[in-house]
Amino acid sequence: MNPVTKKILQEVKAYVIITLGLLCYTGGWSIFLIPNNLVGGGVSGIGAVIQYITGFPVAYSFFLINLILLLIALKILGKGFGVKTVFAIIVASLAYEVWPQVIPQEFIDQMSSNGDLLCTIIGGVMSGVGIGITFNQGGSTGGTDIVVLMINKFYNISPGRLLLLLDIFIVASSLLVPSEQGFGDRMATLVYGYILIFVCGTALDMFLSGSKQSVQMFIFSKKYEEIADRITNELHRGVTVLDGTGWFTKKEGKILLVIARKTEINFAMRIVREVDRDAFLSTGAVSGVYGQGFDQNRQ
Repeated sequence: MNPVTKKILQEVKAYVIITLGLLCYTGGWSIFLIPNNLVGGGVSGIGAVIQYITGFPVAYSFFLINLILLLIALKILGKGFGVKTVFAIIVASLAYEVWPQVIPQEFIDQMSSNGDLLCTIIGGVMSGVGIGITFNQGGSTGGTDIVVLMINKFYNISPGRLLLLLDIFIVASSLLVPSEQGFGDRMATLVYGYILIFVCGTALDMFLSGSKQSVQMFIFSKKYEEIADRITNELHRGVTVLDGTGWFTKKEGKILLVIARKTEINFAMRIVREVDRDAFLSTGAVSGVYGQGFDQNRQ
């Protein structure tokens, strides 16, 4: 395949996946959170508070707030923003407008009848996974991410801590939302908001790390050559042969070092058992694996 065509297809695939992630993110808000007057972090949380107080739709406030942040960021940070961020903001804004029209109100009411806690958990998981899908393809939902980038240009503050502080402040603003049941109902919304932040963050972390977790394997076997050949040819993972000495037997031997994805560990162990059932195998989880076949270090 032509390299240019291949690159174009890869970009198209990335934008399609980003769109699916944004639909998942906005779907969590539109189906489970907003109908129950729940508040979370980010620009979506700000838009939700605005809608509850004034009736101004989240779709419009989400777009306008992100547009203002983008214009400010372009002035402060320069033209470093990718097209994917702008694309994500536009798609998310449209999705907020479309979801209420395509999802039957009966379904939304049925979900709401399950209670605020369940809606908070489901909405949080959907939004977290949606953000994770978007991040995985190099996209961003904009919003508070842009604010953090601008602050970090002038102050050396942890981005994660900044995002957490912003989300705490946004959720706390839910106390301003009028409620027929008074202050107690607003306090409940506040608590649900903090649960939502936790659930969303946990879902995001699990999604980003789950499929990318890697395993380091040490294999001790007299049949190391056959095992190394099979892992290289069948698993398509590199194998490093190390020299070792058994202190108990005082005999020299070879040790195979293999780093693979967590999802590949069972296949690798099966290869070892088929070749040498007496082999000694040690595995351990590792993080920050960069290079060919793994994550690319962009620093």
